[in-house]
Amino acid sequence: MSGPPPAVAHVRSAVRPDLRASAQPVLVAVSGGADSLALAAAVAFEAPRAGVPAGAVTVDHRLQPGSADRAAATADLLRGLGLDPVRVVAVDVGTDGGPEGAARSARYAALTREAAASGARVALGHTLDDQAETVLLGLGRGSGPRSVAGMVAERPPFWRPLLGVRRATTRAACAAQGLPVWDDPWNTDPAYRRARLRAEVLPLLEDVLGGGVAPALARTADLLREDLDALDDLAAASLARVSGDGGLPAAELAALPAALRRRVLRGWLREAGVPDLQAVHLGAVDALVSAWRGQGAVALPGGAEALRASGRLVLRPAGSPGGRAGTTPDPEEHAP
Repeated sequence: MSGPPPAVAHVRSAVRPDLRASAQPVLVAVSGGADSLALAAAVAFEAPRAGVPAGAVTVDHRLQPGSADRAAATADLLRGLGLDPVRVVAVDVGTDGGPEGAARSARYAALTREAAASGARVALGHTLDDQAETVLLGLGRGSGPRSVAGMVAERPPFWRPLLGVRRATTRAACAAQGLPVWDDPWNTDPAYRRARLRAEVLPLLEDVLGGGVAPALARTADLLREDLDALDDLAAASLARVSGDGGLPAAELAALPAALRRRVLRGWLREAGVPDLQAVHLGAVDALVSAWRGQGAVALPGGAEALRASGRLVLRPAGSPGGRAGTTPDPEEHAP
């Protein structure tokens, strides 16, 4: 007996290990494109064999004519694959972050709510090619190594089993199974940065560098993420060692390597509830340790202030005597 076509087998092999490793129900997020449809078909095939309940959700962003009909048709297709339950969720897309960012925020918020309501993890169809694009976007922003490390395969409630699968493979898997693919026009619209990266930049890099660029970028992300995770673990241990009710000892912080020290400071500020922490704020707080010249307090988002007093870094909450509650500096650069 012959097996499934190679592309179908490849996608199924990508989802099989994690499906068998966890009994948690799965919801596949499906847009109707090749990546998410191939993922949905693979999960629909493998989940019953793994004893895992599997459904799907499609988000209607209501940004394009006919989106409701398209979402309903996608839901019918998913039910035909055997996924259950299948839900269509309509969202209101705001304006923050531009069209792409606003749509992404609305979509992820809806998927997070669906995951919480059903106790499921959400399977996303991001591929190796998406990972390569994410790495290049991170490099272009210059927003730090974590953005260059790309997407992670597992970050609850989200699960990305196809980060090692090429986009061409998911399209071939859909063709082999007769699945009708909807190609979102946004994905080829040159008005959007990721679309131009996909259509122009990566093909040029492949030509100039002789091929293999996307796998190399994805491999770089994996290697960098290992290093960053190790640094984060070391920083968490350092913060636990030096933190106390009286703040942080400046001399001990100054002895730490810069990459470790900034992570300790970030963790300290986040534990204190400082919202929307950005690179400019972290740099100013770090200067209280690494470039101490007797400077004054650093204003932080939410109205709190960080200052150095008697050799220690302390946080003055918003509204405390001497604080500047309600003031927030203009953001200059977003931290990852």
